[in-house]
Amino acid sequence: MSEIKKIATRESYGNALAELGAQFPNLVVLDADLAAATKTSVFQKAFPERHIDCGIAECNMVGIGAGLSTVGKIPFVSTFAMFAAGRAFEQVRNSLGYPHLNVKIGATHAGVTVGEDGASHQCNEDIALMRTIPGMVVMNPADDVEAKAAVRAAIEHDGPVYLRFGRAACPVINDGPDYKFEIGKGTVLKEGTDVTIVATGICVSSALEAAEKLAEEGVSAEVINICTIKPLDEELIIASAKKTGKVVTAEEHSVIGGLGSAVCDVLSAAAPTPVKKVGMQDVFGESGPAMALLEKYGLDGTGVYKSVKEFIGK
Repeated sequence: MSEIKKIATRESYGNALAELGAQFPNLVVLDADLAAATKTSVFQKAFPERHIDCGIAECNMVGIGAGLSTVGKIPFVSTFAMFAAGRAFEQVRNSLGYPHLNVKIGATHAGVTVGEDGASHQCNEDIALMRTIPGMVVMNPADDVEAKAAVRAAIEHDGPVYLRFGRAACPVINDGPDYKFEIGKGTVLKEGTDVTIVATGICVSSALEAAEKLAEEGVSAEVINICTIKPLDEELIIASAKKTGKVVTAEEHSVIGGLGSAVCDVLSAAAPTPVKKVGMQDVFGESGPAMALLEKYGLDGTGVYKSVKEFIGK
């Protein structure tokens, strides 16, 4: 059996920017002294005149991006998720969201898979924060293919976009010939009848692994990949929930305000369904190897499998 290809979505982000730079001459990239880590250094090498290092001044960087957008540029402001969504929240809300400017936020190093950087840098609240900003599109790609597609879609979309990328390498799962990306659309990766697992980001591969384990025990799990958390593919989620009758959400993010909350909002209004939210359970992360942290907090394949099994057994 051949080894599954793995790549960190932050790598995909940098590569996508560099690949699209020639096609979109108005594309400019800003970074806050983290180009090597966010991988915007790849774009910087290809288009040095269109890369601006703003220094350790994330709030100011957002303001510069806002200004550039008003003269026809398509700015990507890039830094760690903790700083993009946390430190610069006021500027993102008031300078980008309120005037609905065409600025894209490339937020890398999200979630506990930042690993040894510890709780201060492991942003598990960014999706919740960005969802609250009117008109903000929020995307959390599951792999290399989806991350590159999301960057292109963000460029082609008119308005603010928040893109969430990870530090840890994750399996490539969207490399099929029929793959098609569209903002606001989810994808059924596996058909099922007993339970629906709705996952985003690195937890999509965990959900697929969990589904395989469940299948060995005669449980048919439907797996849905949700890259765009806002706007959410409500039609797809409602249809699957009506079919299976039980839903589990899986995300490398707090269970408060993230994918799980978005799914519950939809189902409570249109198709009341029991839902279990797998994610960070109102706790901060801690320092440690990325995969060990996923395992500890039940976000790996085995953890999602155990949560689903417990849920459907009740």
